[in-house]
Amino acid sequence: MQYKPLSPAQTQSILEKLGHCPNKRLGQNFLIDGNIVRKSLQLANVQAGDRIVEIGTGLGTLTRALLQANAQVFAIEYDSKLYQHVLSAFKPAHSHLTLMRGDAVDHPLGPFPGDTPFKIVANLPYAIATPWLEQVLAGPLPDKMVLMLQKEAADRFTAQPCSKNYGAISIFLAAAYGQKAGHTVANQCFYPIPQVGSVLLHIEKKPTPFIFSTPTRRWIRQLFTQRRKQLSGLIKKTVPAATAQNWLDLLEKHHLQHARAEAIPVEIWQQFDLSCIHDPASQ
Repeated sequence: MQYKPLSPAQTQSILEKLGHCPNKRLGQNFLIDGNIVRKSLQLANVQAGDRIVEIGTGLGTLTRALLQANAQVFAIEYDSKLYQHVLSAFKPAHSHLTLMRGDAVDHPLGPFPGDTPFKIVANLPYAIATPWLEQVLAGPLPDKMVLMLQKEAADRFTAQPCSKNYGAISIFLAAAYGQKAGHTVANQCFYPIPQVGSVLLHIEKKPTPFIFSTPTRRWIRQLFTQRRKQLSGLIKKTVPAATAQNWLDLLEKHHLQHARAEAIPVEIWQQFDLSCIHDPASQ
């Protein structure tokens, strides 16, 4: 099936009628390339009846394609004018669309009720990429995500240990998802043309995904604010003595006793759990 998104001229015309100027702070760059829309659905393997969460509908280009594929779409849009436009353009004719106005960081799955299985396919507003994904990774987890992202964000999300981009979000994502082949997206595929590169990130849930507890996630984020310090020293300062010694023994077993947080593999991080000990934020 071929999807024909709005051309730059059509996009500009609709925005003018709405009296709306794309908000750079909100990452409002509208997709105008049908091949990228098709690629998004192809990577997500969207089938009739699939339940799809969409974050940031914009003018509804991806929304239209998902509905044409007979998916059940649960979408959220922050901008009031864009929300009203999509509501009037699609809702009367499509019972398969559930649309919510709100902040995706506060409602990471939009109006989706939370029962699985489901997928996320989204031209993700770049400004919220990291905090939104952290919320999603707290569960319930989608089976698959195909996300349009700023290349810089995608590099952080998929970074490997011992790289400068490796951090808390890299760990949380790798514990639950495996990366599949994605797709580079040219700047000319958007209106207005962004100044940064974009990619379609394609990830699938692992057979046994791992979700870090809330206090453990908070602790790991805190550690990466001091990424130049050895992890062993940080553990001694932030974890009760009995537990700290077990964790230090674990690091020594893997010859990581002098390593910084950025050198610790995901499999080791999964063995650190603060949920039954204390909340580092209370210190």
